[in-house]
Amino acid sequence: MQEKNPTLSLNDSFIEAVKNNDPQVLKNLYVNNYPKIEILVLRNSGSKDQAKDIYQDAFLAVWQNIKQDKFIPKSESSINGYLYTIAKNKWLDVLRSSGYKKTIVASQLGHFEIKDEENNDIDDDILKDKRLEDVMLAFKNLGEACKSLLRMFYFEKKSMKFIAEELALDSASTRNKKYRCMQKLKSLALKN
Repeated sequence: MQEKNPTLSLNDSFIEAVKNNDPQVLKNLYVNNYPKIEILVLRNSGSKDQAKDIYQDAFLAVWQNIKQDKFIPKSESSINGYLYTIAKNKWLDVLRSSGYKKTIVASQLGHFEIKDEENNDIDDDILKDKRLEDVMLAFKNLGEACKSLLRMFYFEKKSMKFIAEELALDSASTRNKKYRCMQKLKSLALKN
C-alpha cells in the first residue's frame, strides 16, 4: 500500500485534504509557510509573538477560504503566496492601527529600517512606502539645522570634515549633532 504523500501537491486530493482537515496536510502547510511570515513581521517592527498571532489569523483565513471555495489554489506557489499576502495585509493593518503606534517604544527604533525581503513581492513595497512616507514626513518637520546637516551628509554625500567646516564646528561636535538629528528624525517618524 502506498503511503499518503503529505507534501503539498496541489491537486484535487490536496484541496479535499484541506477541506477535510487532514492533520498532516494542514501541519505541513502551516510549518512550511511560517518562517517567511515570521521574517516579514520581525523585519517590520514586530515581535515573534505578533508574528505567531498574525500567522494564525492568516492561516485560518486561507483554510476557511479553501473550505468555502472562495480560493481555489492552482499551484503550490499560489497557496503559499496567498497565505503570505493575507499575513502581510494583516500585519499592515496592525502597523496602521492607532493602538500599535501608541505602543512603540524607543527600544524598537533599531527595527525602523528599510530592508530588502527575500522573495520581494509588490506587497512588500507597501510596507516600505509606508515607512518611507513616515520618514519623509518626519524630515519635513525636522528643524532647518538638522535638515541641512542630514541633507549634506546623506543626499549630497559631503564629508564630515566639509560639513564641520560649513557649520563652523569641530568634527566630533558635527558627528554628535548628526547623531542627535538622526535620533530626532526617528522619534518624529515613529510618531507619524
